[in-house]
Amino acid sequence: MQSIQLRDAKATFSAVVNDAIEGRPAMITRHGKPAAVVIGIMEWERLNKQVPSFGAYLMSAPELIGDLPPRDQTPMRSIDF
Repeated sequence: MQSIQLRDAKATFSAVVNDAIEGRPAMITRHGKPAAVVIGIMEWERLNKQVPSFGAYLMSAPELIGDLPPRDQTPMRSIDF
């Protein structure tokens, strides 16, 4: 992955995007520190498909005996209105 300073990326943004489309991502740096990455949409979609939703992630966890406390079976109290 090529590393480009922000000012250079701004000056050649079209070329940076074209490179990303062709499968050559670019890391944009600001003051010498990584700030952003430019990738093509095909790579983004590939990466996005690998991440499950939070709900699916939770549901995939194995259920072990004793994970949940037993439900309280005491009757509800009566309330006068």
